[in-house]
Amino acid sequence: MVFLLISLTMMHLVTLVMLLIATLEKSWWIWDDLEITDLWYNCFHDNATNTWLCAATNESDWLQSVQALMVLSVVFSSISFLVFLGQLFTMSKGALFYFTGLCQAFAGFTTFSACLIFTFHRKEILSESRDLSQGRFGYCFILAWLCVPLLLVSGLLYVHLRKKQ
Repeated sequence: MVFLLISLTMMHLVTLVMLLIATLEKSWWIWDDLEITDLWYNCFHDNATNTWLCAATNESDWLQSVQALMVLSVVFSSISFLVFLGQLFTMSKGALFYFTGLCQAFAGFTTFSACLIFTFHRKEILSESRDLSQGRFGYCFILAWLCVPLLLVSGLLYVHLRKKQ
């Protein structure tokens, strides 16, 4: 049981870090490694100065929903971890971690929704950018998709985890 508790805690922390990276880093959509778009900025690589020049993204309703859902997933996963730590020390023996599991599962569903919206509405989100056929999804988008099953599985495990001591 201690091994399950430690591994679940580590999985939660790793997933939380992955969520933070997916939300804050600059790689949701990439065009030929010289232009990158994320949830917050459009960045261009300037070869003369060898730096990235970034400007705020054009706000669309779909982009705002993806931004809000990703921020919500980070918030719910953080709340879930803090509640788990609190329940670990204050909960009575034999009780289940229902609230922690529900918060974690909700974080998984919000990440899933954000990824689906970005997948199916990327033409509207990236409307003023170049041709989408020349671009590809970036590693932050892939990280967000990897977080979905991890969040849902950890939420399910939290619901079934029972405090022994």
